[in-house]
Amino acid sequence: MELYFAPMTCSLASRIALYEAGIDATYVQVDRFTKRLAGGGDYREVHPLGLVPALRLDDTTLLTETAAILQYVAALRPERGLAPATEAERARLRQWLSFIGGELHKVVFYPLFHASSSDEVKRHACALAAPRLAHVEAHLPGRGHLLESFGVADAYLFTVLGWMVATPLSLDASPAAKAYHRRLARRPAFARALAEELALYARDARATPA
Repeated sequence: MELYFAPMTCSLASRIALYEAGIDATYVQVDRFTKRLAGGGDYREVHPLGLVPALRLDDTTLLTETAAILQYVAALRPERGLAPATEAERARLRQWLSFIGGELHKVVFYPLFHASSSDEVKRHACALAAPRLAHVEAHLPGRGHLLESFGVADAYLFTVLGWMVATPLSLDASPAAKAYHRRLARRPAFARALAEELALYARDARATPA
């Protein structure tokens, strides 16, 4: 398998899931601005939208979208418990993946990072963040994870919450979410993935002309 990724983007969640599942994969870096592949070539010839992550399966099928990739990885190693065993709990997994992807990733963070977003758009995104973060905060007290046990939804939420360092947002008013994020960062798979991608991100930043 090959995971197409860009450092510190949402593809970090897929890397974490692969590490947690103990699945070997080749990691192909995509320049998030030019869409060029690290080894040469245009990523848009792989995925026309140029979005990461994308997972090339062993049968050459290309799987896109974070929520789909996370559930696929979890299903490959059911013994790791990265997705619930019952249909009711799997529905709750899909609920959280949809919330993270739609209400946090796209509604809040996408406009904050998009180069064409005006200051007004960014202020609106920050205002929309408050009730959504409050929803997460209300769910977490007394819990170690989003569901009854650790799973792939935690990898996605961890990734998205980590973007706050590059925005006006913070978790200062969300102590349960802040503790949750710090706790996950200590898991070996999370720490490994984060260290690797932070190094790549810093290298790319140094190589980018001012």
